[in-house]
This record gives sequence, C-alpha cells and structure tokens, in this order.
Amino acid sequence: MPRVMSETLRIDKWLWHARFFKTRTLAAKQVTSGHVRVNAGKIDKAAYKIGAGDVLTFAQGDRIRVVEILACGTRRGPAPEAQTLYLDKTPAHVSKPKAFGADRVGGRPTKKDRRSLDLSRDRGLE
Repeated sequence: MPRVMSETLRIDKWLWHARFFKTRTLAAKQVTSGHVRVNAGKIDKAAYKIGAGDVLTFAQGDRIRVVEILACGTRRGPAPEAQTLYLDKTPAHVSKPKAFGADRVGGRPTKKDRRSLDLSRDRGLE
C-alpha cells in the first residue's frame, strides 16, 4: 500500500525525469517486469507512488543502481537538473563481470587468446 506524502510521483515518470531511462515506456517496462525495488521491497506497477526519502534499486545497463530520492521534480530537464533529484548510493564494486578480453581496447581477443579458446573447445573444457 503506497504511503501518503506531500509530494509523490509515479515511479516510471520519476525514473524518466531523473534520466535513468531514455523513454518513459522503457522505465515502465523495467518496473512492470519486477526489476525495481523500493525500500528493498519488490514492486511491479508503474503507477507506484514514490517520494523524497525512498531508496530505489534497479538494473541500468551493466550496473546495479542504488539511489535515494531527494525530490520528485516537475519536468524532464537537462542532465545537471536531473542529477539534483537523487543521491547516488551505488557501491563502486557492483557491476557485471567483464567479457573476455574487455580490458583491452576494442575488447577483442588476441590471436593467442583465440588459440587457447580453440584448444579448450577441442578438449571439451568449455
């Protein structure tokens, strides 16, 4: 049951205002698919009302974001304005593992890496 606050906003609209998602539709899909948590509780309705003080946890690209809402906002303004709506509490170490060879420029495996991959496949290790 949503709390009654002085200033609340739909979660999909806030995620769009704060520029976490390019469109409101993408934000709504993320919420309805159950990938967003508000104050550690799973939600699945894009119309869920949030306000200042709530903590959101959600996936964005290859990162897990943890943000505390500071304000609801009235529009989807420029990025510096959007960054005033939240406090980023995302731990620095939280991200998906890198792909093979992603630490190099271009992210492509070297010839030596490809040979070792081929050998491991031939041996049935992969």
